[in-house]
Amino acid sequence: MKPRLGVAIGILSCCCGAGAAVATRYLIRDSDAVTLAAIRFGGGFLCIAPLALLLRVQWPARRDWTAVAGLGFLFYGVFFVFYGLALDFTTVSRGTLALSTLPLMTMVVGALLGLERLSPRKIIGVFMAVGGAFIALASGLHAAPGGAWRGDLIMAGATLCMAVYSVYSRPYVTRSSPLGVLTTGMAAGGIAMIVASVVSGGAASLGHFGPIQWLAAFYLAAGGGALAFALWVFALQLASPTQVTNTMTINPFVATLLAAGFLNEPITIEVVIGLLAVFAGLWFATTGNKHLAGRANADQ
Repeated sequence: MKPRLGVAIGILSCCCGAGAAVATRYLIRDSDAVTLAAIRFGGGFLCIAPLALLLRVQWPARRDWTAVAGLGFLFYGVFFVFYGLALDFTTVSRGTLALSTLPLMTMVVGALLGLERLSPRKIIGVFMAVGGAFIALASGLHAAPGGAWRGDLIMAGATLCMAVYSVYSRPYVTRSSPLGVLTTGMAAGGIAMIVASVVSGGAASLGHFGPIQWLAAFYLAAGGGALAFALWVFALQLASPTQVTNTMTINPFVATLLAAGFLNEPITIEVVIGLLAVFAGLWFATTGNKHLAGRANADQ
């Protein structure tokens, strides 16, 4: 029951993240990747810190501070700088479809580090999802913006940061609390990005934001930063890293629909086929009969 609840929470988190992808694609035209990472996680930290203090969460032990801060910088800083750069080159649907390679990255990282045992069903489901994504991206280049392949590659490569975070953060979450680890890591990444944005001069772009841009920025911080990742760390406490990160295949489905409505991005047949493939992979990897479910739980 717990793994399925974790998967459900992961899906909800990915829906919030899909909205953030649309907001990032909209704002990157008037800003830069570092400043958007500062908005998302500097602002996200300001949103979630009062809740953490109010609930008196268990913070990471002093011996874990360096590791949690380092993981926070990697994920809430480095990863989302590359995330913003990717969406400056490619569309939301293609970028988020490339991001769906995350389950494969997590599976490989977890297996190499000996932190997760993999069942045949998980492996087949992940390769169904990722294979569908690659086929859709390759066959849809003719309808993509010029240079979109650069954004696709940046996004696919950047998922390694998120995979490492998803695998390595789970022990610290277990030893303290999901909200405590989230708030500490987001503080490290968000503050680092704020400093970098100010030093680089990117923060000056905020002075040119209009009401719609500020509304998108608010969602980026509150919805795409605080809420999305609070749900993500709770999901990682209930299910394995591969199971949770496989829900990322939902992200392009929601993001494509939102981008079509808000940014007038086209929905191509290649993307639709890819979305169907990744959804089938998600279903296959996270469902099965009781015998297979019992074996999967034994593997965790």
